[in-house]
Amino acid sequence: MTNSLILKRATFTVKLKTKEMKTVLVTGASSGIGKATAIYLAQNGYNVYGAARRIERMQDLKTHGIKPISLDITKEESLVACVEQILKEAGSIDILINNAGSGYYGALEDMPISDAKYQLEVNVFGVARLIQLVLPNMRKNNYGKIVNISSVGGKVTLPMGVWYHASKFAIEGLSDALRKEVKSFGIDVIVIEPGGTKSEMTGLGTEYMSKVSGDTAYSSLAKGVINMYAAVEKDAADPIVIARLIKRGIEANNPKTRYAGASGAKMMLFFKKILSDKMFDKMIMSQMK
Repeated sequence: MTNSLILKRATFTVKLKTKEMKTVLVTGASSGIGKATAIYLAQNGYNVYGAARRIERMQDLKTHGIKPISLDITKEESLVACVEQILKEAGSIDILINNAGSGYYGALEDMPISDAKYQLEVNVFGVARLIQLVLPNMRKNNYGKIVNISSVGGKVTLPMGVWYHASKFAIEGLSDALRKEVKSFGIDVIVIEPGGTKSEMTGLGTEYMSKVSGDTAYSSLAKGVINMYAAVEKDAADPIVIARLIKRGIEANNPKTRYAGASGAKMMLFFKKILSDKMFDKMIMSQMK
């Protein structure tokens, strides 16, 4: 075989690989599920952009070929700049993984509405705006995967998690409606519902709850919730479990609308399905000791 033929074949292989490589945007990539997912997908041949506010905590992603982008999901100019940069550099955003999230806990009576609005801004409106920004390119290519990270908490509620659950229930509904809107354009909408997963968000959320409800009429309940989360944390799954679930969803020819995984996820959803609301409430409250 001549050197020129070898070179032509090598060039063709590179072009083919480049053509087939999908570009992924993962938000909340500075820790937890987002970081694990960005690394796992990069290791499996995807062109990955990791986005988060704390860009200094994503520098190690570069060793995996991941491109860090500073993103504040509550700021319009930041959202637009992020999408424009990726489209300019990669030409498309084939897969969007909406993972960035906020998890403040506290009694509804105690939590400032300003904090509730911020949580909804991050968990719902920021997600929706980012979807708006990537959809035109996906429609143009007649291809796209939008993965919204919800939670078992998008189906099941715990006390002191009013606004977190409200935001995740909203993501479930948003995803169901969106799925019907974009299916004809070759775009799939997939919901991921993690159960107990190792994350700094749980610690931050319970720390916040101690501040806002630790010395109020709800203090006893707050302590019970904190104890419950501490017990759950011991059996929490590694974020790679969810990263693998996401990969399964985006690579399926006909993906499920929902994938649940990690500690306790399927069990909680099962009990929610078979028990009445009041019976389920009793079961949940029995764990708040």
